[in-house]
Amino acid sequence: MRLLRLISARLFGMIVTLLVISLITYAVFVLLPSDPAQLSCGRPCTPERLADARAFMGYDQPWAQQYLAFLGGIVAGRTFGSGAAAVHCAAPCFGYSFRLNDSVTHLILERIPVTFSIAIGAALLWLLIGVAAGVVSAVRRGTAIDRAAMTFSTIGVSAPSYLVGLLGILLFGFTLNMVPVNGYVPLTEDPVGWLWHLVLPWCVLALISAAVYARLTRGQMLEVLGEDYIRTARAKGLRERRVVGRHALRNVLIPVVTVFGLDLGSLLGGAVITERVFSMPGLGALLLDAVGNIDLPLIIGITLFSAFLIILANFLVDLVYGVLDPRVAR
Repeated sequence: MRLLRLISARLFGMIVTLLVISLITYAVFVLLPSDPAQLSCGRPCTPERLADARAFMGYDQPWAQQYLAFLGGIVAGRTFGSGAAAVHCAAPCFGYSFRLNDSVTHLILERIPVTFSIAIGAALLWLLIGVAAGVVSAVRRGTAIDRAAMTFSTIGVSAPSYLVGLLGILLFGFTLNMVPVNGYVPLTEDPVGWLWHLVLPWCVLALISAAVYARLTRGQMLEVLGEDYIRTARAKGLRERRVVGRHALRNVLIPVVTVFGLDLGSLLGGAVITERVFSMPGLGALLLDAVGNIDLPLIIGITLFSAFLIILANFLVDLVYGVLDPRVAR
């Protein structure tokens, strides 16, 4: 029952937060001086044709009414225009890109496999490497291993992702010719090719993010190892591996999980720089193209989808908290 109450409260908070974000996002982008109808009007764009384009796209209504229609489209779908030229967007409809002649939902779903493949693989890699390096560094404090791990983490934190990506392409792609340097192969078509094309992006993201997790884990581990219950466990004669792995690591993972949830949610919303460097058609690349072409429905849709992923990641973090620390669910 405690867990159910926690989940119910978090779900209600998620819905309220998404509504607030959607309202702010829609208001900001719709009230911009740019006019999406102007871009779809064609040439010559007479005042009559511009008015028809605004009416067809739904921009002739007050922005509050447009927002309510937008929310209604998410729940029940939406139709733009009327008659034979009408365009229907099935639920959940996050808008319609008149530039690409496709629904925003369909465009996002087409790019999700690319972004998710990059994000999830890299996240698992940097989590394992970062936590392991931080634990070993804390346990071996002051040794050569500790100094090497912290040197590595300093380099990783300081290096820009685009620079690491370009160096990786130059070294492993062109010089050593070990891995592909661009493109994406769907998992359903060629699992080996899918994995091989993602090795370099995974390693680039893992190198940068693992450095942060190594420093965070080391600091938390050093603090936990000084607690009374750790000294008590050692006094009872427990092996150091059990003291660290069973007693200390569980408390160390609580702040690590918090950061991991935020990082993963942000990355799932679009690894913009990584996708651009490695020429991968993910959500980040789609967002950049939408910004360049002032495709407001697509920008709004991707923004809200990214916000949803971040909020969902925080929700999952709260659930993991309940497992790592049962007191949270009380």
